Amino acid sequence: MSTVVATQSAASQSKAKYSFNKLQKRLRRNVGKAIDQFNMIEDGDKVMVCLSGGKDSYTLLDILLYMQRIAPIRFSIVAVNLDQKQPGFPAHILPDYLSTLGVDYKIVEEDTYSIVKEKIPEGKTTCSLCSRLRRGILYRTATELGATKIALGHHRDDMLETLFLNMFHGGKLKAMPPKLVTDDGKHIVIRPLALCSEKDITRYSRAAEFPIIPCNLCGSQENLQRQNIKQMLQDWDKRFPGRIESMFRAMQNVTPSHLVDGNLFDFKGITTSDEPVADGDIGFDAPTMPTFNASDDDNIVQIVNLTD
Repeated sequence: MSTVVATQSAASQSKAKYSFNKLQKRLRRNVGKAIDQFNMIEDGDKVMVCLSGGKDSYTLLDILLYMQRIAPIRFSIVAVNLDQKQPGFPAHILPDYLSTLGVDYKIVEEDTYSIVKEKIPEGKTTCSLCSRLRRGILYRTATELGATKIALGHHRDDMLETLFLNMFHGGKLKAMPPKLVTDDGKHIVIRPLALCSEKDITRYSRAAEFPIIPCNLCGSQENLQRQNIKQMLQDWDKRFPGRIESMFRAMQNVTPSHLVDGNLFDFKGITTSDEPVADGDIGFDAPTMPTFNASDDDNIVQIVNLTD
């Protein structure tokens, strides 16, 4: 009996290891694809990885350290955490973790918690002010460290949520770009997890047993509009497999002539032509509906092998 149990246990462990390796390889490939597609990291870059203590930023740092080892270019990494002086914040966790990795890091201490609590009435969302304060401090730190790129842990689902937030509440068709220049023109911000799903990151974070630090500044704030959007997308993902992937592909496949923005397309200047017009009246065609195999994880995002 003990032999049977041991055999089953070994088989279970082998299956779990195979599943983890497959997940890890998919995440690494998607990060590699994003870096290559958007030219996120170049030879000689100093990448400042913003580490919050959450699943996304831990995964980002983990994969970038791997990329650093195998990439054909040379780049350095410095991890930066902003200690916002939240009551009960376990200040020792990140330094201990980063020390075991042997990675260069800096802990920046700024009491943004008190500022947010002073400025924002009780019960109101704190995200907007907190984000602005945090962003300014991180940009200043990047300048002090001489970082050429600032890496954030936003993923594919964050980008989609931002798209719907702007549509529903801002009246804009605007999402979260994989790469941008800051308003002052001094920094380049990159999001290497742009092609990674939150489901994959969550599974990877749990399997890797990262020492997660929850954000207690905003509390649960379940009525935040972003949380509502997240729940909507998660519901769609359960009921309509493939919809999330299709929406994200749409963000990469835009036809300005079939929207309604005169700044993107010169509707006033349209004239007839003796030659075929690209994208002319394809808006009247029935959309192509690709099949989706929900059991095949590797079909979720097209993968290009950049790391093997």
